[in-house]
Amino acid sequence: MTPSEAAAPLPLGATIGILGGGQLGRMSAMAAARLGYRTHVFAPEPDSPGMQVATAHTVAPYEDSEALRRFAASVDVVTFEFENVPAAALAALEGLAPCRPGLSVLATCQDRLAEKAFLEDAGVPVAPWAPVRSEADLAQALARIGLPAVLKTTRLGYDGRGQAVIRASEEAAAAYARLAPKPLVLEAFVPFVAEVSAIAARGADGAVAVFDAVENRHRHHILDLSFAPARIPAAVAEAARGHAARVAEALGAVGVLALELFLLADGRLLGNEIAPRPHNSGHWTMDACDCGQFEQHIRAVAGLPLGPATRRADAVMRNLVGPEGQAAWPRLVAAPGIIAHWYGKAEARAGRKLGHATLLLPWGSLAGARETELLDRL
Repeated sequence: MTPSEAAAPLPLGATIGILGGGQLGRMSAMAAARLGYRTHVFAPEPDSPGMQVATAHTVAPYEDSEALRRFAASVDVVTFEFENVPAAALAALEGLAPCRPGLSVLATCQDRLAEKAFLEDAGVPVAPWAPVRSEADLAQALARIGLPAVLKTTRLGYDGRGQAVIRASEEAAAAYARLAPKPLVLEAFVPFVAEVSAIAARGADGAVAVFDAVENRHRHHILDLSFAPARIPAAVAEAARGHAARVAEALGAVGVLALELFLLADGRLLGNEIAPRPHNSGHWTMDACDCGQFEQHIRAVAGLPLGPATRRADAVMRNLVGPEGQAAWPRLVAAPGIIAHWYGKAEARAGRKLGHATLLLPWGSLAGARETELLDRL
């Protein structure tokens, strides 16, 4: 593909390849179909949520070089729906098809050490941190950072996996032995008052659009609720959006990314993690915004102009997780004012995200609403 061809939007009927077959790939494929594109999902798991709605699919390990070659030959551009896709798979594809975002973005966000350094370089404050490659490193890091602290794997951690809170020095050795793969990273324990995220889209032309910042609440380390807009001071919300925009620009990403932040009692924000793809805390945008996060991602990947990230309504999004989430589905899908989405997963295992439901509210009403009454509806 020549530079001029790369700058032109994909024609109608072109095929977007998606690495990963989860719910983010599913909703991206649905957005692509609405915009006139075909999708080809590549994932190791048969009948994955993304495959159920895609035009074509390949069931193969990410390490299967021949399957990757055939996949690349069948698509016009490649994207990914989760950042634990092996970097080697994207590296193999980059020489065969345009990849948006590319390998450099994936590599930065797959490694917490690289990610922390990147955030600092981009001007996003972070909590004190230190690399841990040995028990001696851990002892030195604890002496400098103090207790409590959080020890994390640098790779493959999500939804609370791959981390341990160290509250006393005698817990350190067991935490180090349990966590893998090495190296690890030690981070100061942050006494935050709220968890906030902001989602930015960056187009192939360099344009950036940022959705309103949202306030997130977790349950058992899994996102439970997102309140849009975040019920925080306007200046803090704008700072979160500004941080997300800077991250997208500094990465040179093409697509959607989420920046997760901690809000401290004094109003400061600390960057926590970057997710270089559509994000759970942005699901509300599908129903409350002029152009939701999945459409923005497809627009960017396809080389189309970004749509407006304007919010038309206030919203509260709840994840439907495990058997409890499945049991709530009949009520939520029938409830007025709620838009429910099911992901097509075969098993309702504990801790598994099965769908989500978004309660739409009149614009500007969330701040004065009683939270208990809102949650009773969800």
